[in-house]
Amino acid sequence: MKPALSLILFTVSSGAGLGLFMLLVLVNGLGIGPAMAPGEVMAAGILALALTVVGLVSSTLHLANPRNAIKAFNRFRSSWLSREGVLSLLFFPFALAYLVGVWSGGDAPPAWAQGAGIVALLLAAATVFSTGMIYASLKPIRQWHNPLVPAGYLLMGLATGGVLLSAVRVFGGAAPGPLTALTAGLLLAGGLLKLIYYFWIGRPAGPTLNAAIGFTGRRAHLLDVGHGHGTFLTEEFGHAIGPRASLVLRTFALVAGFLVPLLLLIALGSGDASPMVLGVLVVLSAFAGVLVERWLFLVEGRHVVNLYHGAQRT
Repeated sequence: MKPALSLILFTVSSGAGLGLFMLLVLVNGLGIGPAMAPGEVMAAGILALALTVVGLVSSTLHLANPRNAIKAFNRFRSSWLSREGVLSLLFFPFALAYLVGVWSGGDAPPAWAQGAGIVALLLAAATVFSTGMIYASLKPIRQWHNPLVPAGYLLMGLATGGVLLSAVRVFGGAAPGPLTALTAGLLLAGGLLKLIYYFWIGRPAGPTLNAAIGFTGRRAHLLDVGHGHGTFLTEEFGHAIGPRASLVLRTFALVAGFLVPLLLLIALGSGDASPMVLGVLVVLSAFAGVLVERWLFLVEGRHVVNLYHGAQRT
């Protein structure tokens, strides 16, 4: 599939923002690690909302007419895209109410603010899950049509959110404490899930050209695609990379997106190095890896239409 930059920015930015807000509510509400000052909560909350807004706005950039985005809100009962849009809009008023309550309540936020935070957490999780289901619901693309996709979106959103929250805590002068262990666990789980996903999509289990044309006697070969130049279908659905390039980029995504941040968080927790430097490095490494992972996710999705343009299987 064509890896649209707007979709990459959307899923990475909004996923990290929503994951950050989910962890913020959990960490602040359950008292995980040192108590968070209202200023820390506000800084993390504003960053989460800003990333979410940037992601949602960028999601409209691949549309020929951005005004068509309004049509994504009127199919809630049947469309995961519509559910994602509606849930994301419902998230903002509850998230803002939570931040206002924390700011006005100081160290003891009122019950209504805590309730708003829980609702915002659930809506954020549902939004990220809906984003993953947009891809997982597409049966013509075997690499996307499996339950590992929405699970991966949730885990990577929480992992990048944990990295950001750890950095906010470090920049605020507080020791991340148990938050470091929680984020490290999320990174480890996300990396393992991605390894399983890469193994799964590597199996030769997709539909074949023979199945597409209904001929099972002998192996079919396409002699002529019927056009001499690229078409919309080949441009949008025919992007592919070689196995060597795929291996290199997968390795980079796993190492930079999960392994290096995990090791940096361990060093951050030990206190043997400058926390500010480690905080910056862990964020840069995690986002570099996730950006490459998301580009690969899009480009490695093979639509069944490729069977009619020379591919033997998807």
